[in-house]
Amino acid sequence: MEWQALEISFRLALFTSLLLLPVGIWLGRLLAWSQQRGMAVLQSLVFLPLVLPPTVLGYYFLVAFSGDAALGGLWEWLFDKSLNFSFEGLLLASVIANLPFAVQPLQHAFANIDPDVRDAARVCGLNVWQSLLRIELPLVWPGLAGAFVLTFAHTLGEFGVVLMVGGNLAGETRTLSIAIYDQVQAFNFSAAGQMSLLLLVLAFFSLLLLQGLGQFRQTRKP
Repeated sequence: MEWQALEISFRLALFTSLLLLPVGIWLGRLLAWSQQRGMAVLQSLVFLPLVLPPTVLGYYFLVAFSGDAALGGLWEWLFDKSLNFSFEGLLLASVIANLPFAVQPLQHAFANIDPDVRDAARVCGLNVWQSLLRIELPLVWPGLAGAFVLTFAHTLGEFGVVLMVGGNLAGETRTLSIAIYDQVQAFNFSAAGQMSLLLLVLAFFSLLLLQGLGQFRQTRKP
């Protein structure tokens, strides 16, 4: 077992999930309730990473993170290091690539809130933030937990974007999925099998947890 690669994978998955929670809440709520024109375009952009090949997504990240691009150039000017082949660049790419996994559960959760509940909150004089914190978030917490679990599990096993943006730098961007690939290339199937089994078990229990959250949400419906 490559413990350093496992630690980097867990750190990447945790940071990605935590950063995406507030973004998922905002976008999920907006997509669930907004009647403004252009929501279909916004939703298509949010869910685009689901259908784009990881190599295509990774290529555009490489271009955007390079020193010749606005984002990559600004980062190099501020921090004197490249976004490409760094943990920071890997984290930023992971946040964008995993956006739909955070938004979708929360969008469904907000859509299931009865409109009368929102109207009652407005009648009681609650502003948007008070309504969100006191009424909406307690109602959508299974979706919030589901978004975290789904994002964490998917990030943990991400390969294509990680390889394109992060490369294979030990102690920096070498994640467990990259380590598995390297072990297979070296015909070390025993080590690859151990690490693959770990990811398999984690993915299985993540899905079990998601199923449990879904069943809990169903039992709480009036």
